[in-house]
Amino acid sequence: MRHYDFPSQFRALYETAVALYARGQRGADTYFTPEERQFLAANGLTVQNLYDYAEDHHGYAGEPGPDQALAIELVRRDYFFNAQGGRPSAVVIDAGQLPAKTDAVRGIAWLPRLIPKARAKLRGELPPSLMYCCGGDRRFFKEHNILPAEFLTLVWRHEQQPEAIVDWVLARQRS
Repeated sequence: MRHYDFPSQFRALYETAVALYARGQRGADTYFTPEERQFLAANGLTVQNLYDYAEDHHGYAGEPGPDQALAIELVRRDYFFNAQGGRPSAVVIDAGQLPAKTDAVRGIAWLPRLIPKARAKLRGELPPSLMYCCGGDRRFFKEHNILPAEFLTLVWRHEQQPEAIVDWVLARQRS
């Protein structure tokens, strides 16, 4: 595995996914060669991750974009290698068990949903129906001036301390 080349290889796959989506190709299962799929899996990523980025890229004026996507996936990749020992989780969360989009904690809407969603992203446990850094997440990040990858690292640092995450978000609002 060539770790040093990961960003350029990821960027090439991102651009491929965006081009395939632009041509009307739908369904993550139709994207990439077996070798490209193996590259993604070896780095803790899925084809669905790239498909979601391509879909939103076309539906939301280029957002989240290749830079945000790379930053997010670098955090996921780091977690995959260093917290999971390079072994994928066998768990997939039930999207129906997430807090409602309207739930709030200490006056911060969306955050009760985003914390477990970010944990699932870190662990590679999101179902195909959920995307970390979807339109709702991006609204939250913009409103609170938080980089999506920065939030992932925050959740990693405080995986079992949701109150510390809330405190950090509140402090960010004041800065």
